[in-house]
Amino acid sequence: MSDAAHAADLAADTAVHRTGDGRYRIDLSDRWDFRLPSGGVLMTCALRAAAAEVDDPSLRLISASTVFCTPFRPGGLAIEVVVLRRGGSAVQVRVSLRPDEPIPSEPSNDGRGTPDAGLELIATFCRDRKGPDLIGTAPPDVPGPSESVSVIDDHPANPHGRIRFFRNFECRIADGERLWLPGWEPGPAHLARWFRYLRPQRDRDGHLDRLALPPVVDTMPGAVLRALGPSDYRFYAPSLDLTLHVVDDTDREWLLVTTHARRARAGWAIADAEVWDDRGRFLAFATQAMYVSSLAGTPPVVDASARPWRPRRPSGSGAP
Repeated sequence: MSDAAHAADLAADTAVHRTGDGRYRIDLSDRWDFRLPSGGVLMTCALRAAAAEVDDPSLRLISASTVFCTPFRPGGLAIEVVVLRRGGSAVQVRVSLRPDEPIPSEPSNDGRGTPDAGLELIATFCRDRKGPDLIGTAPPDVPGPSESVSVIDDHPANPHGRIRFFRNFECRIADGERLWLPGWEPGPAHLARWFRYLRPQRDRDGHLDRLALPPVVDTMPGAVLRALGPSDYRFYAPSLDLTLHVVDDTDREWLLVTTHARRARAGWAIADAEVWDDRGRFLAFATQAMYVSSLAGTPPVVDASARPWRPRRPSGSGAP
């Protein structure tokens, strides 16, 4: 089990330092790496700078969309923020984030390439207004955190203990197989996991920090793997983009992230994620396109569309 004393603090590791008008800098550690830094954590870095430039705690993140143009290594990040519109109840910003030492990207069609492209983010920050309160979806019927199995065990094939990113969470499987154990069966293109930051991420009002959501939603490739099933095929799936919509707050620590891989084809995949707390409150929705990079084996052809996933509880039935 991960030890909170050795876990990284997302807020500290993504803190921004102003270097000029609309300009910021972050020194990102390697403690949020998969193979390279988590795209969700890089998105959080960009949102920290956006929030600093908005400079109004009553305006809170409601929507953000990121395009990842260049792979990143840990290290220095230069950020530029432009306020596109500052209205009475909403502010919209554009953020450009560049690595000090980018990894060379694929060349563009003109052969020149854009190795300094980094990432681009558009975000909207809003303050609460008078309006309807509608619940349009119910929480999935999955076991709670205490009844779910940890992703950390002693099996030598389990990758989670070797991935720095997972050292910062307690993570438990609410629905899905332990994909590193022999004999597991292919399942639906869904995966449900509980996440809890070992260093709690809170805003000034004691709620979960909305800027801590991108790292947990940027965990969608597992749904692809579950549907493909066990084989000699190996891949990894860097983010092409990541869009997040935040609709509510929670003071709880446990987050249920349900992911659904809707399609993978021709080296690309699309997926989405829902985020709930452990009382059944719906917090956020995310979508993503991924670049599926084959590492070994032959890519399988799978139709998982008819494989059943757990039914949802009727509306008003309470927490999962």
